Amino acid sequence: MSLLKRGNKWYVYLYRDGIRHQYATGTSNRKRAEKIQDKLKEELNDRRFGLVESDPTMTFEELAARFIVSGSFRPHHEYHLGFLLPFFGAFPVLRITRSLAEEFRKLRRARNPKITDATVNRDLSVLRRILYWAVDEQLLAANPLARLKMARERRTRRQVLSLTEEPLLLGATKGHLYAMTIIALDTGMRRGEITSQRWEDVDFSQKTLFVTRSKTPEGESREIPLTNRLLTFLTEQRKPEGLVIDFRGRPVRVVKRAWKTALKNAGVRHVRFHDLRHTFNTRLMEAGVLQEVRMALMGHSAGSRVHSTYTHIELPTKRNAIRRLEQWVSDQSQQLKSEQEKQNASSENTGSEIAQREIGTETVEEEIPNRSRVGTRGETQGRNCRDGGDVESQTSAAPEVRGGSETVRRCVAGEGK
Repeated sequence: MSLLKRGNKWYVYLYRDGIRHQYATGTSNRKRAEKIQDKLKEELNDRRFGLVESDPTMTFEELAARFIVSGSFRPHHEYHLGFLLPFFGAFPVLRITRSLAEEFRKLRRARNPKITDATVNRDLSVLRRILYWAVDEQLLAANPLARLKMARERRTRRQVLSLTEEPLLLGATKGHLYAMTIIALDTGMRRGEITSQRWEDVDFSQKTLFVTRSKTPEGESREIPLTNRLLTFLTEQRKPEGLVIDFRGRPVRVVKRAWKTALKNAGVRHVRFHDLRHTFNTRLMEAGVLQEVRMALMGHSAGSRVHSTYTHIELPTKRNAIRRLEQWVSDQSQQLKSEQEKQNASSENTGSEIAQREIGTETVEEEIPNRSRVGTRGETQGRNCRDGGDVESQTSAAPEVRGGSETVRRCVAGEGK
Protein backbone atom coordinates (compact mmCIF):
# COMPACT_ATOMS: atom_id res chain seq x y z
CA MET A 1 0.00 0.00 0.00
CA SER A 2 1.33 3.42 -0.91
CA LEU A 3 0.25 7.04 -1.31
CA LEU A 4 1.74 8.98 -4.23
CA LYS A 5 1.16 12.49 -5.55
CA ARG A 6 0.77 13.04 -9.29
CA GLY A 7 0.44 16.64 -10.35
CA ASN A 8 -1.50 18.27 -7.51
CA LYS A 9 -3.62 15.22 -6.57
CA TRP A 10 -2.91 12.25 -4.31
CA TYR A 11 -3.40 8.66 -5.52
CA VAL A 12 -3.75 5.50 -3.42
CA TYR A 13 -2.23 2.21 -4.62
CA LEU A 14 -3.57 -0.95 -2.94
CA TYR A 15 -2.75 -4.59 -3.60
CA ARG A 16 -5.48 -7.23 -3.63
CA ASP A 17 -4.70 -10.87 -4.46
CA GLY A 18 -1.43 -9.80 -6.01
CA ILE A 19 -3.05 -7.19 -8.24
CA ARG A 20 -2.35 -3.49 -7.77
CA HIS A 21 -5.38 -1.17 -7.77
CA GLN A 22 -5.15 2.59 -8.26
CA TYR A 23 -7.61 5.06 -6.69
CA ALA A 24 -7.73 8.82 -7.17
CA THR A 25 -8.42 10.67 -3.93
CA GLY A 26 -9.42 13.86 -5.76
CA THR A 27 -7.67 16.03 -3.15
CA SER A 28 -4.32 17.79 -2.80
CA ASN A 29 -4.45 17.63 1.02
CA ARG A 30 -2.22 14.85 2.32
CA LYS A 31 -4.07 14.33 5.63
CA ARG A 32 -7.38 13.99 3.84
CA ALA A 33 -5.77 11.62 1.35
CA GLU A 34 -4.48 9.47 4.24
CA LYS A 35 -8.01 9.24 5.69
CA ILE A 36 -9.32 8.15 2.30
CA GLN A 37 -6.51 5.62 2.09
CA ASP A 38 -7.47 4.11 5.47
CA LYS A 39 -11.13 3.98 4.44
CA LEU A 40 -10.32 2.24 1.18
CA LYS A 41 -8.12 -0.28 2.96
CA GLU A 42 -10.90 -1.08 5.42
CA GLU A 43 -13.48 -1.49 2.66
CA LEU A 44 -11.11 -3.66 0.66
CA ASN A 45 -10.60 -6.03 3.58
CA ASP A 46 -14.33 -6.14 4.37
CA ARG A 47 -15.16 -6.91 0.76
CA ARG A 48 -12.54 -9.62 0.68
CA PHE A 49 -14.26 -11.48 3.55
CA GLY A 50 -17.83 -10.62 2.51
CA LEU A 51 -18.53 -8.33 5.47
CA VAL A 52 -19.92 -5.36 3.49
CA GLU A 53 -23.36 -4.15 4.68
CA SER A 54 -25.55 -1.26 3.55
CA ASP A 55 -25.28 1.84 5.68
CA PRO A 56 -28.75 3.40 6.16
CA THR A 57 -27.24 6.71 7.31
CA MET A 58 -24.92 7.17 4.34
CA THR A 59 -25.71 10.39 2.49
CA PHE A 60 -25.46 10.89 -1.23
CA GLU A 61 -22.50 13.20 -0.67
CA GLU A 62 -20.60 10.37 1.01
CA LEU A 63 -21.58 7.96 -1.75
CA ALA A 64 -20.44 10.45 -4.41
CA ALA A 65 -17.08 10.80 -2.65
CA ARG A 66 -16.57 7.03 -2.81
CA PHE A 67 -17.61 7.01 -6.45
CA ILE A 68 -15.10 9.77 -7.27
CA VAL A 69 -12.16 7.82 -5.87
CA SER A 70 -13.23 4.67 -7.72
CA GLY A 71 -12.06 3.75 -11.18
CA SER A 72 -15.55 4.36 -12.61
CA PHE A 73 -15.37 8.15 -12.31
CA ARG A 74 -15.32 10.09 -15.60
CA PRO A 75 -14.82 13.81 -16.33
CA HIS A 76 -18.44 14.39 -17.38
CA HIS A 77 -19.62 13.00 -14.02
CA GLU A 78 -17.91 15.92 -12.30
CA TYR A 79 -19.92 18.43 -14.36
CA HIS A 80 -23.30 16.88 -13.49
CA LEU A 81 -22.38 16.36 -9.83
CA GLY A 82 -22.07 20.14 -9.63
CA PHE A 83 -25.88 20.26 -9.95
CA LEU A 84 -26.71 17.03 -8.13
CA LEU A 85 -24.76 17.55 -4.90
CA PRO A 86 -26.40 20.87 -3.83
CA PHE A 87 -29.80 19.20 -4.00
CA PHE A 88 -29.23 15.52 -3.09
CA GLY A 89 -26.01 15.84 -1.06
CA ALA A 90 -27.55 15.93 2.44
CA PHE A 91 -30.20 13.27 1.73
CA PRO A 92 -29.57 9.71 2.93
CA VAL A 93 -29.22 7.47 -0.11
CA LEU A 94 -32.15 5.30 0.99
CA ARG A 95 -34.45 8.37 0.92
CA ILE A 96 -33.78 9.16 -2.73
CA THR A 97 -37.01 8.39 -4.62
CA ARG A 98 -38.58 9.11 -7.99
CA SER A 99 -40.71 11.90 -6.49
CA LEU A 100 -37.53 13.54 -5.17
CA ALA A 101 -36.03 13.28 -8.65
CA GLU A 102 -39.08 15.06 -10.08
CA GLU A 103 -38.64 17.85 -7.53
CA PHE A 104 -35.06 18.21 -8.70
CA ARG A 105 -36.28 18.50 -12.31
CA LYS A 106 -38.81 21.20 -11.40
CA LEU A 107 -36.22 23.15 -9.42
CA ARG A 108 -33.75 23.06 -12.34
CA ARG A 109 -36.43 24.32 -14.73
CA ALA A 110 -37.52 27.04 -12.29
CA ARG A 111 -33.98 28.37 -11.89
CA ASN A 112 -33.30 28.30 -15.61
CA PRO A 113 -36.45 28.31 -17.82
CA LYS A 114 -34.32 27.90 -20.94
CA ILE A 115 -32.91 24.56 -19.82
CA THR A 116 -34.07 21.56 -21.86
CA ASP A 117 -35.45 18.23 -20.69
CA ALA A 118 -32.47 16.55 -22.32
CA THR A 119 -30.05 18.41 -20.03
CA VAL A 120 -31.93 17.41 -16.88
CA ASN A 121 -32.10 13.85 -18.18
CA ARG A 122 -28.31 13.78 -18.31
CA ASP A 123 -28.12 14.94 -14.69
CA LEU A 124 -30.50 12.22 -13.53
CA SER A 125 -28.68 9.63 -15.64
CA VAL A 126 -25.48 10.34 -13.71
CA LEU A 127 -27.41 10.07 -10.42
CA ARG A 128 -28.82 6.72 -11.45
CA ARG A 129 -25.39 5.56 -12.63
CA ILE A 130 -23.87 6.29 -9.20
CA LEU A 131 -26.66 4.38 -7.48
CA TYR A 132 -26.11 1.39 -9.77
CA TRP A 133 -22.42 1.53 -8.89
CA ALA A 134 -23.36 1.46 -5.20
CA VAL A 135 -25.40 -1.70 -5.81
CA ASP A 136 -22.46 -3.34 -7.61
CA GLU A 137 -20.18 -2.42 -4.72
CA GLN A 138 -22.68 -3.90 -2.20
CA LEU A 139 -23.28 -0.51 -0.63
CA LEU A 140 -26.98 -0.64 -1.54
CA ALA A 141 -29.39 -3.54 -1.79
CA ALA A 142 -31.24 -2.00 -4.76
CA ASN A 143 -31.28 1.10 -6.91
CA PRO A 144 -34.25 3.31 -5.89
CA LEU A 145 -34.24 4.99 -9.34
CA ALA A 146 -34.05 1.79 -11.36
CA ARG A 147 -37.47 2.40 -12.92
CA LEU A 148 -37.19 6.18 -13.22
CA LYS A 149 -38.74 7.39 -16.50
CA MET A 150 -36.92 10.19 -18.23
CA ALA A 151 -38.78 13.09 -19.84
CA ARG A 152 -39.36 12.81 -23.57
CA GLU A 153 -36.76 14.77 -25.45
CA ARG A 154 -37.76 16.92 -28.39
CA ARG A 155 -35.82 16.44 -31.56
CA THR A 156 -33.73 19.46 -32.41
CA ARG A 157 -32.45 20.55 -35.79
CA ARG A 158 -28.89 19.45 -36.43
CA GLN A 159 -26.67 21.97 -38.13
CA VAL A 160 -24.92 20.92 -41.32
CA LEU A 161 -21.95 22.74 -42.85
CA SER A 162 -22.74 23.79 -46.41
CA LEU A 163 -20.38 23.43 -49.36
CA THR A 164 -20.06 27.21 -49.61
CA GLU A 165 -19.10 27.48 -45.92
CA GLU A 166 -16.58 24.63 -46.04
CA PRO A 167 -13.77 26.46 -47.93
CA LEU A 168 -14.29 29.54 -45.75
CA LEU A 169 -13.90 27.47 -42.59
CA LEU A 170 -10.89 25.55 -43.87
CA GLY A 171 -9.27 28.83 -44.86
CA ALA A 172 -9.65 30.12 -41.29
CA THR A 173 -8.20 27.01 -39.60
CA LYS A 174 -4.59 25.96 -39.32
CA GLY A 175 -2.41 23.36 -37.68
CA HIS A 176 -4.10 20.58 -35.74
CA LEU A 177 -7.56 22.18 -36.08
CA TYR A 178 -7.27 22.16 -39.89
CA ALA A 179 -6.35 18.47 -39.82
CA MET A 180 -9.20 17.65 -37.44
CA THR A 181 -11.70 19.49 -39.65
CA ILE A 182 -10.71 17.60 -42.81
CA ILE A 183 -10.76 14.24 -41.01
CA ALA A 184 -14.21 14.94 -39.51
CA LEU A 185 -15.67 16.04 -42.85
CA ASP A 186 -14.29 13.07 -44.79
CA THR A 187 -14.72 10.27 -42.21
CA GLY A 188 -17.49 11.34 -39.82
CA MET A 189 -15.32 10.38 -36.83
CA ARG A 190 -16.06 11.73 -33.38
CA ARG A 191 -13.72 14.30 -31.84
CA GLY A 192 -12.38 11.80 -29.31
CA GLU A 193 -11.78 9.24 -32.04
CA ILE A 194 -9.87 11.79 -34.12
CA THR A 195 -7.63 12.94 -31.28
CA SER A 196 -6.89 9.29 -30.34
CA GLN A 197 -6.12 8.16 -33.89
CA ARG A 198 -2.58 6.83 -34.35
CA TRP A 199 -0.40 6.61 -37.46
CA GLU A 200 0.03 2.86 -36.90
CA ASP A 201 -3.70 2.44 -37.62
CA VAL A 202 -3.57 4.22 -41.01
CA ASP A 203 -3.04 1.77 -43.88
CA PHE A 204 -1.71 3.77 -46.83
CA SER A 205 -1.43 0.72 -49.08
CA GLN A 206 -5.13 -0.08 -48.67
CA LYS A 207 -6.09 3.60 -48.35
CA THR A 208 -8.02 2.98 -45.13
CA LEU A 209 -7.81 3.85 -41.46
CA PHE A 210 -8.93 1.80 -38.48
CA VAL A 211 -10.72 3.44 -35.57
CA THR A 212 -9.32 1.69 -32.50
CA ARG A 213 -10.65 3.94 -29.73
CA SER A 214 -14.35 4.66 -29.99
CA LYS A 215 -17.22 5.72 -27.76
CA THR A 216 -19.26 2.65 -28.71
CA PRO A 217 -18.29 -1.03 -29.06
CA GLU A 218 -19.57 -0.99 -32.64
CA GLY A 219 -17.09 1.75 -33.46
CA GLU A 220 -14.04 -0.17 -32.32
CA SER A 221 -11.71 -1.29 -35.11
CA ARG A 222 -14.07 -0.16 -37.84
CA GLU A 223 -12.39 0.58 -41.15
CA ILE A 224 -13.04 3.75 -43.11
CA PRO A 225 -11.80 4.21 -46.70
CA LEU A 226 -9.91 7.46 -47.26
CA THR A 227 -11.06 10.13 -49.66
CA ASN A 228 -8.52 11.43 -52.17
CA ARG A 229 -8.28 14.72 -50.29
CA LEU A 230 -7.69 13.04 -46.93
CA LEU A 231 -5.24 10.53 -48.44
CA THR A 232 -3.18 13.34 -49.95
CA PHE A 233 -3.18 15.29 -46.69
CA LEU A 234 -2.18 12.31 -44.53
CA THR A 235 0.53 11.31 -46.99
CA GLU A 236 2.08 14.77 -46.72
CA GLN A 237 1.97 14.64 -42.90
CA ARG A 238 2.90 10.95 -42.61
CA LYS A 239 4.87 9.73 -39.59
CA PRO A 240 5.96 6.21 -38.64
CA GLU A 241 4.11 6.20 -35.30
CA GLY A 242 2.41 8.33 -32.70
CA LEU A 243 -0.76 10.40 -32.65
CA VAL A 244 -2.05 11.78 -35.92
CA ILE A 245 -3.32 14.90 -34.13
CA ASP A 246 -1.12 16.61 -31.59
CA PHE A 247 -0.23 20.11 -30.45
CA ARG A 248 3.46 20.66 -29.86
CA GLY A 249 3.92 16.99 -29.23
CA ARG A 250 1.08 16.69 -26.75
CA PRO A 251 -2.41 15.16 -27.19
CA VAL A 252 -5.24 17.55 -28.07
CA ARG A 253 -8.04 17.56 -25.51
CA VAL A 254 -10.00 20.79 -25.98
CA VAL A 255 -10.65 22.73 -29.20
CA LYS A 256 -13.62 24.85 -28.13
CA ARG A 257 -11.79 28.19 -28.06
CA ALA A 258 -9.84 27.58 -31.28
CA TRP A 259 -13.03 26.43 -33.01
CA LYS A 260 -14.95 29.54 -31.94
CA THR A 261 -12.14 31.76 -33.20
CA ALA A 262 -12.05 29.94 -36.56
CA LEU A 263 -15.80 30.42 -37.05
CA LYS A 264 -15.49 34.12 -36.28
CA ASN A 265 -12.57 34.63 -38.66
CA ALA A 266 -14.34 32.67 -41.41
CA GLY A 267 -17.58 34.61 -41.00
CA VAL A 268 -19.49 31.33 -40.75
CA ARG A 269 -22.61 30.87 -38.62
CA HIS A 270 -22.23 28.96 -35.37
CA VAL A 271 -21.85 25.21 -35.81
CA ARG A 272 -20.41 22.74 -33.34
CA PHE A 273 -17.41 20.63 -34.21
CA HIS A 274 -19.65 17.58 -33.72
CA ASP A 275 -21.88 18.96 -36.50
CA LEU A 276 -19.15 18.00 -38.97
CA ARG A 277 -20.09 14.41 -38.19
CA HIS A 278 -23.70 15.21 -39.06
CA THR A 279 -22.45 16.88 -42.24
CA PHE A 280 -20.68 13.67 -43.28
CA ASN A 281 -23.80 11.61 -42.63
CA THR A 282 -26.06 14.06 -44.48
CA ARG A 283 -23.80 14.13 -47.53
CA LEU A 284 -23.73 10.33 -47.64
CA MET A 285 -27.51 10.33 -47.52
CA GLU A 286 -27.70 12.92 -50.33
CA ALA A 287 -25.34 10.73 -52.37
CA GLY A 288 -27.77 7.82 -52.03
CA VAL A 289 -25.80 5.67 -49.56
CA LEU A 290 -27.95 3.20 -47.62
CA GLN A 291 -28.56 3.70 -43.91
CA GLU A 292 -26.80 0.48 -42.88
CA VAL A 293 -23.66 1.52 -44.76
CA ARG A 294 -23.73 4.98 -43.20
CA MET A 295 -24.03 3.46 -39.72
CA ALA A 296 -21.16 1.11 -40.39
CA LEU A 297 -18.92 3.97 -41.53
CA MET A 298 -19.82 6.17 -38.56
CA GLY A 299 -19.81 3.47 -35.88
CA HIS A 300 -23.38 4.08 -34.76
CA SER A 301 -24.73 2.02 -31.88
CA ALA A 302 -28.45 1.35 -32.18
CA GLY A 303 -29.06 -2.08 -30.69
CA SER A 304 -28.61 -5.65 -31.83
CA ARG A 305 -30.40 -5.09 -35.14
CA VAL A 306 -27.81 -2.62 -36.35
CA HIS A 307 -24.98 -4.65 -34.86
CA SER A 308 -26.08 -7.65 -36.91
CA THR A 309 -25.79 -5.69 -40.15
CA TYR A 310 -22.10 -4.94 -39.63
CA THR A 311 -21.11 -8.37 -40.92
CA HIS A 312 -22.80 -7.58 -44.26
CA ILE A 313 -21.02 -4.28 -44.87
CA GLU A 314 -17.82 -5.28 -46.62
CA LEU A 315 -14.94 -2.99 -47.51
CA PRO A 316 -15.83 -2.75 -51.26
CA THR A 317 -19.28 -1.46 -50.27
CA LYS A 318 -17.69 1.16 -48.07
CA ARG A 319 -15.28 2.17 -50.83
CA ASN A 320 -18.20 2.60 -53.19
CA ALA A 321 -19.96 4.76 -50.61
CA ILE A 322 -16.92 7.04 -50.28
CA ARG A 323 -16.62 7.32 -54.08
CA ARG A 324 -20.27 8.31 -54.30
CA LEU A 325 -19.67 10.88 -51.57
CA GLU A 326 -16.74 12.40 -53.45
CA GLN A 327 -18.72 12.45 -56.70
CA TRP A 328 -21.67 14.17 -55.01
CA VAL A 329 -19.43 16.81 -53.45
CA SER A 330 -17.72 17.40 -56.81
CA ASP A 331 -21.03 17.75 -58.67
CA GLN A 332 -22.50 20.10 -56.10
CA SER A 333 -19.35 22.22 -56.04
CA GLN A 334 -19.35 22.47 -59.84
CA GLN A 335 -23.01 23.45 -59.82
CA LEU A 336 -22.40 26.15 -57.23
CA LYS A 337 -19.46 27.43 -59.28
CA SER A 338 -21.59 27.61 -62.45
CA GLU A 339 -24.36 29.47 -60.64
CA GLN A 340 -21.84 31.92 -59.23
CA GLU A 341 -20.38 32.54 -62.69
CA LYS A 342 -23.87 33.18 -64.09
CA GLN A 343 -24.59 35.64 -61.30
CA ASN A 344 -21.32 37.43 -61.93
CA ALA A 345 -21.99 37.60 -65.67
CA SER A 346 -25.51 38.88 -65.05
CA SER A 347 -24.16 41.53 -62.71
CA GLU A 348 -21.59 42.65 -65.32
CA ASN A 349 -24.26 42.89 -68.06
CA THR A 350 -26.57 44.85 -65.80
CA GLY A 351 -23.71 47.18 -64.92
CA SER A 352 -22.80 47.80 -68.57
CA GLU A 353 -26.43 48.55 -69.47
CA ILE A 354 -26.69 51.05 -66.67
CA ALA A 355 -23.44 52.67 -67.79
CA GLN A 356 -24.69 52.93 -71.41
CA ARG A 357 -27.93 54.51 -70.28
CA GLU A 358 -26.00 57.03 -68.22
CA ILE A 359 -23.78 57.87 -71.22
CA GLY A 360 -26.85 58.31 -73.46
CA THR A 361 -28.49 60.60 -70.95
CA GLU A 362 -25.41 62.78 -70.80
CA THR A 363 -25.35 63.03 -74.66
CA VAL A 364 -28.99 64.11 -74.80
CA GLU A 365 -28.41 66.69 -72.10
CA GLU A 366 -25.51 68.13 -74.13
CA GLU A 367 -27.52 68.34 -77.39
CA ILE A 368 -30.53 70.04 -75.84
CA PRO A 369 -28.69 73.28 -74.90
CA ASN A 370 -27.20 73.51 -78.42
CA ARG A 371 -30.62 73.24 -79.98
CA SER A 372 -31.92 75.85 -77.63
CA ARG A 373 -29.21 78.26 -78.67
CA VAL A 374 -29.96 77.68 -82.36
CA GLY A 375 -33.64 78.29 -81.88
CA THR A 376 -33.00 81.47 -79.94
CA ARG A 377 -30.72 82.88 -82.61
CA GLY A 378 -33.21 81.98 -85.38
CA GLU A 379 -35.97 83.79 -83.50
CA THR A 380 -33.70 86.81 -83.16
CA GLN A 381 -33.11 86.79 -86.91
CA GLY A 382 -36.84 86.55 -87.55
CA ARG A 383 -37.50 89.54 -85.34
CA ASN A 384 -34.76 91.48 -87.16
CA CYS A 385 -36.40 90.68 -90.48
CA ARG A 386 -39.82 91.77 -89.26
CA ASP A 387 -38.40 94.92 -87.70
CA GLY A 388 -36.64 95.82 -90.94
CA GLY A 389 -33.17 95.24 -89.67
CA ASP A 390 -30.10 95.78 -91.83
CA VAL A 391 -29.54 93.00 -94.36
CA GLU A 392 -25.78 93.21 -93.93
CA SER A 393 -26.03 92.68 -90.22
CA GLN A 394 -28.31 89.69 -90.87
CA THR A 395 -25.92 88.30 -93.46
CA SER A 396 -22.90 88.69 -91.20
CA ALA A 397 -24.70 86.77 -88.49
CA ALA A 398 -25.89 84.01 -90.79
CA PRO A 399 -22.66 81.92 -90.95
CA GLU A 400 -22.88 81.29 -87.26
CA VAL A 401 -26.15 79.41 -87.69
CA ARG A 402 -26.71 76.25 -89.67
CA GLY A 403 -28.75 77.21 -92.74
CA GLY A 404 -28.06 80.92 -92.15
CA SER A 405 -27.82 81.87 -95.91
CA GLU A 406 -31.23 80.41 -96.60
CA THR A 407 -32.70 82.34 -93.72
CA VAL A 408 -31.32 85.65 -95.05
CA ARG A 409 -32.66 84.90 -98.55
CA ARG A 410 -36.10 84.32 -97.18
CA CYS A 411 -35.98 87.50 -95.15
CA VAL A 412 -34.98 89.55 -98.18
CA ALA A 413 -37.71 87.96 -100.23
CA GLY A 414 -40.27 88.87 -97.57
CA GLU A 415 -40.95 85.27 -96.47
CA GLY A 416 -39.84 85.94 -92.91
CA LYS A 417 -42.94 87.96 -92.20
